[in-house]
Amino acid sequence: TDLSVPGPCDTEDLLDGVVFGAKYLGSTQIRSDRNPSTNARMAQAQEAVDRIKVGGMLKYSPDGAAPEGESQPMTEVDLFISTKRIKVLTADTQETMMDHTLQMISYIADIDDIVVLMARRKLKGQEGGVASSSSPSSSSKSQDKCIMICHVFSSEDAQVIAQAIGQAFGVAYQQFLQENGMKATDLKPGEYSDYLESQELYNGDLAHFSDSQNIREVAITKAAGEILGLAIVESGWGSILPTVVVANLLHGGPAERCGELSIGDRIMSINSTSLVGLPIAACQNIIRDLKSQKYVKMSIVHCPPVTMAIIKRPHPTFQLGFSVEDGIICSLMRGGIAERGGIRVGHRIIEINGQSVVATPHDKIIQILTSAVGEIHLKTMPASTYRLLTGQEQPVFL
Repeated sequence: TDLSVPGPCDTEDLLDGVVFGAKYLGSTQIRSDRNPSTNARMAQAQEAVDRIKVGGMLKYSPDGAAPEGESQPMTEVDLFISTKRIKVLTADTQETMMDHTLQMISYIADIDDIVVLMARRKLKGQEGGVASSSSPSSSSKSQDKCIMICHVFSSEDAQVIAQAIGQAFGVAYQQFLQENGMKATDLKPGEYSDYLESQELYNGDLAHFSDSQNIREVAITKAAGEILGLAIVESGWGSILPTVVVANLLHGGPAERCGELSIGDRIMSINSTSLVGLPIAACQNIIRDLKSQKYVKMSIVHCPPVTMAIIKRPHPTFQLGFSVEDGIICSLMRGGIAERGGIRVGHRIIEINGQSVVATPHDKIIQILTSAVGEIHLKTMPASTYRLLTGQEQPVFL
């Protein structure tokens, strides 16, 4: 049975387990809502990294705050990733330091060369899902709280490790379908999200996408042998839920003729194959393979091509928390005010506070941003879409 899920690993290997080398920097506990938003998750991941990297000295304590003056050298570890569990073994003696079943992993973040693995832990006294509490009135609230244990690692393969864990979830999901006698093609568009949500995986990112009001079904009729006639780019957000964006429509092509697709729309699935989390090359291949078909069904999330970000900055001393190169956002501080405001890596800044900066030199953009305070309104779009729209690049129509 086919369990192929695109990603950095071979699917068969993931069933047995793959191993990556990393350095274990430490763990910390964070009290969390049961279903925090993406921004909250990212802020938690950043907080875990900041706590463990206190003052440049790596501190470790399994139950949260590190005792003053104690530090632990980085431990070389092997990260074992499979469709069932994630284990951390000491590289030399292969002792098991941690062992989490896949379902207990709530979130994975990669921040440069750092990987943060967040796992849920039951609150003390939380039997049968009800946390014991001193007063009856607070018991309902405490049910919505949980403890996240955040393990922090550094590795040159941070991004690949995060993708491999995402791929393991994908394969586990396919296995789940098979065991329940379902085929991925039988699923309605929202059900993939619903399954992930029921497991509390990635659901901050999925909230917008699995809201049925945002999802549309688009049917495209075309001649066999005719291409769909759309160009796609990555969504410009390399975190946990990448999907592709419609960047251009071929004039007179089937995608344009159907009248329901616009530049900026996110493609969630095509003929019931989910594109969520797939590398762009895999998405391009899926679309290319539709050439012989006469009828294509897409599930999309309608999104405008231009993203509005609103950064609330009370004073110039507050770091904006992102860096710009030639008008393009190239890095972002996780959990900072820019991220909370909706700034995305890989997007080009089009406007700042209603003023176009498309033809503005780099130094001037930096100057405007450095001095801006209050509510800063930025309009951005994926840099690759911008290059297509301004004719700097020729679209590759699929």
